[in-house]
Amino acid sequence: MNAPQREAVKYLDGPLLVLAGAGSGKTRVITQKISYLIDEAGYNPKEIAAITFTNKAALEMQERVAKLMQGKSIKGLTIATFHSLGLQMLRAEAALLGYKPQFSILDSSDSFKILADVLATTDKQLLRKTQWQISNWKNAFINPDQAKATADEELTHAAAKVYQIYQQTLKAYQAVDFDDLIKLPVELFETHEEALNKWQRKLQYLLIDEYQDTNACQYKLVKMLTGVRGQFTAVGDDDQAIYGWRGADVENLRQLTTDFSKLKVIKLEQNYRSTVRILRAANQVISNNPKLFEKKLWSELGTGDLLQVTACMSDEHEAKSVVTKLQAHKFTNRTCFKDYAILYRGNHQARILEKELRDQKIPYTVSGGQSFFDKAEIKDLISYLRLVANEDDDPAFIRAATTPKRGIGNTTLERLGEYASAHKISLFAAAFEGGFQSEIGNNQLEDLLNFCQYINKLQHRAVRDPAGDLLNDLLATIQYEAFLYDSEEPRAAEAKWASVLDFVGWLTKKGEANTEYGNESAGKNLLELTQMISLMSMLEGRENGEPDAVKLSTLHAAKGLEFGHVFLIGVEEGILPHRESIDMAVSDPTKIEEERRLMYVGITRAQKSLNISWCKKRKRAGEMEMCEPSRFIAEIPKDDVHHFGNPFNKDPEVSKALGKSYMANINANIFNR
Repeated sequence: MNAPQREAVKYLDGPLLVLAGAGSGKTRVITQKISYLIDEAGYNPKEIAAITFTNKAALEMQERVAKLMQGKSIKGLTIATFHSLGLQMLRAEAALLGYKPQFSILDSSDSFKILADVLATTDKQLLRKTQWQISNWKNAFINPDQAKATADEELTHAAAKVYQIYQQTLKAYQAVDFDDLIKLPVELFETHEEALNKWQRKLQYLLIDEYQDTNACQYKLVKMLTGVRGQFTAVGDDDQAIYGWRGADVENLRQLTTDFSKLKVIKLEQNYRSTVRILRAANQVISNNPKLFEKKLWSELGTGDLLQVTACMSDEHEAKSVVTKLQAHKFTNRTCFKDYAILYRGNHQARILEKELRDQKIPYTVSGGQSFFDKAEIKDLISYLRLVANEDDDPAFIRAATTPKRGIGNTTLERLGEYASAHKISLFAAAFEGGFQSEIGNNQLEDLLNFCQYINKLQHRAVRDPAGDLLNDLLATIQYEAFLYDSEEPRAAEAKWASVLDFVGWLTKKGEANTEYGNESAGKNLLELTQMISLMSMLEGRENGEPDAVKLSTLHAAKGLEFGHVFLIGVEEGILPHRESIDMAVSDPTKIEEERRLMYVGITRAQKSLNISWCKKRKRAGEMEMCEPSRFIAEIPKDDVHHFGNPFNKDPEVSKALGKSYMANINANIFNR
């Protein structure tokens, strides 16, 4: 470790903020500090919690700590995401908040459905806006009453009313959504001091990764857990704060200096990733933002190649240019496909690149694309499987009972939820209770019991019948194909039905494979298959070893990653910075500042070479539109850039010399093979 890293690891005299620039070894500091706390400072592993933002980061940290602490016990050490830690707290203290310990966690598509019922609409844009607004309120720790009181326009006022009904519905279902996993623990600690004291005693030292990405609610949780002691290390970088649009507040870094007067700040400025030229470009671009804390990245990895900026005629020309350059660079430098990344501002920019890569038979992976198991139609089907395997799975019950609709309405489900909560039983069990049955009308009860009895039948059949037969009968009974065509446009319905058939075919094969290996019963097969699906959907994308493929990714999804050679595309006004941020910049300059931080993140992903491209014309909504290079390109030091296809490049001799050396490299490679 270098001197600032060592100082950060050993500092235990109070709250600490480690300002860790891109590629400066922040994960190393956190993992070494965990080791130091246990080995040198006398902390018990169960008194330490390291909090991350993604499962991937938590997993990487767990693996690194396990290696560091080989042969020593780290039993009870918490390395988890904010949401996982919140879930642990809620499970332990559920009764204090009026929940049963096996409360359900609803994903965004489940909550979307509840909102659709509350608003009695199928207007997806309105539903998404409302869902987004409620999520923002929760992240800012604003309850429905406060939302109503502060709503300044008609639409927000309507959303505040929906927020109230939505929360009541969740409580009746004994369910929470993703944002509640942070919000409810904070509410718990505000109203139950004994619970707060218990968790403060339990977690005596906190380490928080990517601190600049915390929202108001997460900051509140950290503050409450650390209490007056302030025994924590927050690691973050204000220059990489790119999640303002989803509630993250970079001001939380400044707030630390106000809330903790004894806060010590240590800067990590040595970069172990990139060449001097790449860092000079990053430093120069980000220097145009107002700074919370001054810092400048430096490197001992040599000057490196000039950055290339290419002006392309159109987006098609850009895709061809990028792929051609990538192939030539790979050939000349004898690299692998996985050494390259193509980064962009929005997912829509990937389509044209994918086509070009496929045409050239270049393997690639797309980061941030939708998982097969996240498709609504697959989740619908899995909800039935989950319920057959475990009838106490309440979210699966809610989804299966309402997809397709079968006369089981919101009122019936709310009453069922209230009864289940009062008697601490599952929704499925509550449906068969005489006490509940006497509360609702005959028609509603009949529809509900028909559904539950059908699930019972499937459970009995699962003991004898192959999984494939069961699934095909299920689809026919619930008329799922007809439901898709009734609720979607024909082309979308067709694609969804094709996904369902793929899924059924895949499971049928897996079921048959199991039978061949002498499993005793198909019932066991179905249970095994259902558990396998749950595990696969959680672990998807974690292949053993990285495939040799070019990585396509949005800038947001690429944060935290590094690549030998980066192509940063579509660097134009209206894309990066985004059009909306330009429009809002007059009243809110922080929008452009966040876009500049996104550019900084893109530049600092590159280790050895960086290619930036922009288009003179681009197709938008079927029309060709003239484009301008992004203002961020002009902010890169001119001496570190070579421009191609662009009037900025006035020196033909420079181009000729570059062309000659490039051809010499290729020839040398051909004759050396």
